[in-house]
Amino acid sequence: MKVTVSRGFLLVFLAWVFACLLGALPYFLSGYIPNFTDAVFESVSGFTTTGASVLKDIEILPKPLIFWRAMTHWLGGMGIVVLTVALFPLLGAGGFQLLKAEAPGPDVDKIVPRITGTAQILWLLYIGLTAIQTLLLMLFGMDWFDAAVHAFSTMATGGFSSRNNSIAYYQSPAIEWVCAIFMLLAGFNFVLIIRLLRGKFNEVRRNSEAKAYGAIILVSTAIITVSILPQSASVEEALRMAVFNTGSILTTTGLFNTDYNIWPPAAQGVLFFAMFIGGCTGSTAGGIKVIRHVILWKQTGNEIRKIIYPRGVFSIQLNKTSGKKDVLYGTAGFVFLYFLVLFACAFLVSSAGEDIFTSVNTSLLVLGNIGLAFGNTGPFSSFPEYPAYVKWGLSFAMLLGRLELWTVLALFTGILWRK
Repeated sequence: MKVTVSRGFLLVFLAWVFACLLGALPYFLSGYIPNFTDAVFESVSGFTTTGASVLKDIEILPKPLIFWRAMTHWLGGMGIVVLTVALFPLLGAGGFQLLKAEAPGPDVDKIVPRITGTAQILWLLYIGLTAIQTLLLMLFGMDWFDAAVHAFSTMATGGFSSRNNSIAYYQSPAIEWVCAIFMLLAGFNFVLIIRLLRGKFNEVRRNSEAKAYGAIILVSTAIITVSILPQSASVEEALRMAVFNTGSILTTTGLFNTDYNIWPPAAQGVLFFAMFIGGCTGSTAGGIKVIRHVILWKQTGNEIRKIIYPRGVFSIQLNKTSGKKDVLYGTAGFVFLYFLVLFACAFLVSSAGEDIFTSVNTSLLVLGNIGLAFGNTGPFSSFPEYPAYVKWGLSFAMLLGRLELWTVLALFTGILWRK
């Protein structure tokens, strides 16, 4: 069976919708989330690795239900469709259109010629990193259950925890460092991680997105560390808080170890801008993605050069090669659409009586799959009570963000079906 573009997009969307509806049943049937709308919201938040929760007390849940919450993160992180693609040879169908529809970023980068081989290698890396983090967390004091739950949440850049106070519950610098490192790894391009493991350092060193990702982390961490140093017990604590929370927001994970609402405005400002960035292409992170910011930044420089040299011809250099114009057009279109959906989502939330600050924060945390923001949507706060129509709208926004807008919105245009 040939998987065309339209069929691929439709199968991806239906697979995610079916998984989210099925995932809501354990919450609903167990009685811990008796409202079906809330159960669906929790399930969508899990599978899309958003991490926003309607539950006010996580610790009263039975362990199987807590584990299920974490498992929805872990499966959604790499993508249900990628798992399907890895198994497609058994079904006799092609998987590239499915992977392209689900792939988090402007392009799909194969590790090996066969797309099924790529999916299998990605899953092996994903499982391996999850296992390593689980063992490290156990080494530093977590029991096996909490270690597995937080490893699932971290590698999926999700944010669901087995504790009401997330990582802050443990009061352990070692655990915080482990989670911070693995959050940053999960937000990095998995294809590049594999190439690093294969010794292809030059490919990573000249990768434009990798360099930008590293620069954003270093600059953000430095600014936050200096800003919060006066209210920290030591330089190590300030650095740890900066790295952890930069990693949590930038990679759209949503774990927390402190209340950054009490930080100085400069530190909060860095985290707020990080909410508009996201992780790398080919990672489990959400958001706009670093590569799109790189493309627009480079094009901004080109526009300035055109003013100075009107007859000059300039192109975007990505990975030391000239980029195609269709990548620029696609990026510009995506960012415009992202903000359009963001404002529409904020309007939806404001219709329930919320102020503009809370409305924008809520929109950012669902569309970017971040899970927490500022104010009453920040750390140590449960998700606000909204009417059912708002929660269904926010659930749809989470799916839009996870599938990068185009995959879902294209289904509602006649152009796709006429193709």
